[in-house]
Amino acid sequence: MKISCIQMDMRLGEVDYNYAHAAALIRETAGREHPDTVVLPETWNTGYYPEDLFAAADQDGARTKAEFSALAKELNVNIVCGSVANRKKGGIYNTAYVFDRSGEVAAEYDKIHLFTYAKEEEHFQPGNHLCRFTLDGQRCGLIICYDLRFPELTRTLAVEGLDLLFVPAQWPDKRSMHLQTLARARAIENQMFLTLCNSVGTAGSTRCGGGSAVIDPWGEYLAQAGDTEAVITAEADFGVLEGIRNGINVFRDRRPELYHIS
Repeated sequence: MKISCIQMDMRLGEVDYNYAHAAALIRETAGREHPDTVVLPETWNTGYYPEDLFAAADQDGARTKAEFSALAKELNVNIVCGSVANRKKGGIYNTAYVFDRSGEVAAEYDKIHLFTYAKEEEHFQPGNHLCRFTLDGQRCGLIICYDLRFPELTRTLAVEGLDLLFVPAQWPDKRSMHLQTLARARAIENQMFLTLCNSVGTAGSTRCGGGSAVIDPWGEYLAQAGDTEAVITAEADFGVLEGIRNGINVFRDRRPELYHIS
């Protein structure tokens, strides 16, 4: 699978600009790189996050689904549409959408771990389900930003079979080392490919650090971005997974009967 990660610089609260910019970047990337899958970062529709988040948020994903479902079908490309601030059920959720080549919604996921350090719980409602789906025959999962700090989440997805994990994020530059270390660790310990799509730019005093990457099951970078708006592209060769997993068979050697996590 050829994957293009769009490290987008969105404008805080400028929703119309962000939708147009994201679509333009996808069109440009599809025409230049010819990927199977393109990926956007976290809350790209509003930035992270404007004062009037409720007004800026999508309504039950209507705009996101209408525009990017059509774009996926037109371009014959899978779109992992990062996540958007999304009004539904009387609150705001941090919702990821995935569209397959036919424009169908392949997955929908609400971020389950809210970043209390940044007071996300005062603005967002948490999700309550995990995210597994299939793209082009490959077993995929998706988590959002802070979710990456919870290894039990990724392992839960992995034990049921996972070839590729997508991680849209809005991770600040002052903790970039954490982001890269955690992403590589999740790929290594679960013997899977991982696509990290972070944003860049500044919202208030917070600067997002970029560093988007496609990482192989050994934790090696197949592609990595810097700290400016960019597109990176890499090929994930899923044919290597069987050999890696049979060689160092962590899933066979697990002792879950001794693990007591609650």
